[in-house]
Amino acid sequence: MYNFQDKVVLITGAAGGIGRAIAKKFALDKAKLALNDIALAEEGLKNLVEELKKMGCQSKYFLSDISKYEEVEKMMELIKKEFGKLDVLVNNAGNIADRTLAKMTKEEWQKVIDVNLTGVFNCTKLALPLLIPNQGKIISISSIVGERGNFGQTNYAAAKAGIIGFTKSLSKELGRFGVRVNAICPGLIETRMMDGMPEQVKEMVKRLTSLGRFGKPEEIANVVAFLASDESSFVTGTIIEATGGLAL
Repeated sequence: MYNFQDKVVLITGAAGGIGRAIAKKFALDKAKLALNDIALAEEGLKNLVEELKKMGCQSKYFLSDISKYEEVEKMMELIKKEFGKLDVLVNNAGNIADRTLAKMTKEEWQKVIDVNLTGVFNCTKLALPLLIPNQGKIISISSIVGERGNFGQTNYAAAKAGIIGFTKSLSKELGRFGVRVNAICPGLIETRMMDGMPEQVKEMVKRLTSLGRFGKPEEIANVVAFLASDESSFVTGTIIEATGGLAL
């Protein structure tokens, strides 16, 4: 366990899957949590806040579409008012709209880029005034697809590859302030994103994974906590693969 006593952590896309697991991990480690998701996920956020309350964790949720700059701007103002500061930003929110490029609509392309990449820009840029004074940590969830590509995911791969370049560049800009910037590239993780995946594809991915299984959201949350902790004090501009040895 790590000690995040009195640290404030913002997690985007916190209502389910990896985001929820990250929230629980930080709650166990005594952090205060600002939880973000879209309005459609409000019920999930409410349930999560109640769950965290039972764990003794102070948390509050903020509804915001991170692809919209003005909504993120308002969210940061509310976080500052509620908590007074921000120590860790976890850019976790994401979506998919899988289709081969020949069949992909411009709307499907833009929707994925807007949430997965522009959302990271919006949240990170607007969080900087809160993060820099505290030598904060920025951790973004990319994907192994962003490094190696995947059939039917040109939009998703482009966005996740963008996060990798964003992370490496931003680490060079913010190092002088003591702010560390890192990203994680998960492989296939057991979340609702897998629900529509054909069984034969799942079995193929398992065969291509050294550990012979899918990852669990908690395993990604553990990597996030490490990068947010003082145990990784000399780690910045780094992309950590958490794939179980997946070879796409």
